[in-house]
Amino acid sequence: MLATIQYNSKKLQIDLSKPLDISIPMRASKSNVNAWYVDEPKIEPVRFDDWVGSVKEGADVNFNNILFNPHAHGTHTECVGHITKEFHSINKRLKNFFFLAEVITVAPEKKGDDFVISKKQIQTALGNKKRDAVVLRTLPNTKDKKSRHYSNTNPPYLLEEVATYLVSKDVNHLLIDLPSVDKEKDEGKLLCHNAFWNTKGNIRLDATITEFIYVSNKIKDGCYVLNLQIAPFENDATPSKPILYAILE
Repeated sequence: MLATIQYNSKKLQIDLSKPLDISIPMRASKSNVNAWYVDEPKIEPVRFDDWVGSVKEGADVNFNNILFNPHAHGTHTECVGHITKEFHSINKRLKNFFFLAEVITVAPEKKGDDFVISKKQIQTALGNKKRDAVVLRTLPNTKDKKSRHYSNTNPPYLLEEVATYLVSKDVNHLLIDLPSVDKEKDEGKLLCHNAFWNTKGNIRLDATITEFIYVSNKIKDGCYVLNLQIAPFENDATPSKPILYAILE
């Protein structure tokens, strides 16, 4: 099923029957991807006295409660409300859902005790391309990213200069395969978050950060149409399902 997307003066054609899902599903399991020192998600049937919301246990329907944290338990998209005193809802701030995106792959570099991604690396990968969104895949890119527990592991992160550079390039949507764009323990500085949302100036209210994606090695670096799907939570962040579509020649 072919569709045409209008981007500036260009018409881009994509095949809707060939989505490239770069989200990580959420499971009620200890093997679910995890960060920020919380337990695994819980998906459990509702219980009222002798009634259990499970067909397996005699009910007519499956009727589950779900307990999770969007920042800790899988692919999620967040807005500036993640770090401001004022409440900002991702459901209100993300108003468009199709973007021109560039997939790039970067190997974090050793810096002291950390592994970091620098402006120079992103500059080299992006070149002169102008994109609404950047999808960042880090190396090594193994499937255990879908189930890794990141708490107290000091994962790789982006230097503040990366966010400043992306803002200068008018990149409004940043997607990464890490639990955060910032260092796990940084004394609350959140340098990259603050720089990307420009919290010390004119706040970029419509800009988003999506963390905990997984970009298969089968997906090549290059330009795609991104469909950034979110669940309609009135919260700073929500589970999301980013989908890439190859642009047809």
